[in-house]
Amino acid sequence: MDVHEYQDIRFSLSDGVAVIELHRPDHLNTYSGRMGVELGDAYRRCDGDDSVRAVVVTGAGKAFCAGADMSAGEDTFAKQDESTFSAAGVDPPAWEVRKPVIAAMNGHAVGIGLTLALQCDMRLAADEGQYGVLQVRRGIMPDGYSHWTLPRLVGTGWAAYILLTGRRVNGKEAAAMGLAMRSLPAVEVLPAALEIAHDIARNTAPLSVAIAKRLLWESLLLSPAEVGRRETELHHHLMGRSDAIEGVMAWLERRAPQWKLSTTKDWPDWPGVDR
Repeated sequence: MDVHEYQDIRFSLSDGVAVIELHRPDHLNTYSGRMGVELGDAYRRCDGDDSVRAVVVTGAGKAFCAGADMSAGEDTFAKQDESTFSAAGVDPPAWEVRKPVIAAMNGHAVGIGLTLALQCDMRLAADEGQYGVLQVRRGIMPDGYSHWTLPRLVGTGWAAYILLTGRRVNGKEAAAMGLAMRSLPAVEVLPAALEIAHDIARNTAPLSVAIAKRLLWESLLLSPAEVGRRETELHHHLMGRSDAIEGVMAWLERRAPQWKLSTTKDWPDWPGVDR
């Protein structure tokens, strides 16, 4: 898919930071099948482009994503082809992108709008926003891997509250329970996310970040001993190489680092994976 063909998202790249905007502002950016396909295409582009150092996902207008598009009425959740339907919402999910992905939830994020944000590495919420996974109030069930992501962020108690009641919380409540790192006035959410993203782009080693992100998400399924073994093996992939030298020398010389290692070209054989 050529980026110029995007209809339900917008994509831009500047100074190492990609911004993906969910773009159906007249419908509060409600999710469409096309939006999911386009978002997945944008994620793949970010993963494979070494010039992308961090990704910010946000919404056009007043909302992040107000859930499923229910304009089809009784057919909104009609029976789907069992051989092709996936409840994931997007392929790949944000955690598979080898760059940090920050959800700038500039307004309401409900239903699949929130479950897509839960797939990101970080989330910022708007004080004025409403956040919830409402599917059980619509005769369907939560999606987007939320039964896996949500309890790891907020614990099983709050996850049960969010998933089983379908109730909404405001931005400050979302931050207090761990759904978001911070809650800010809506106009400050995107600038705050961009500040984090640009700091990553300027100051961190891309391969180091990519490896740390992959292991962070993988660690949710590993024992402490398995994490320790992977950390050791991955250190051997980085130690003694150009970025490990450059990071120290740039700090000692009080200058900006010039990284050489590439996420795409220098990616390790991943520990624990049959080769």
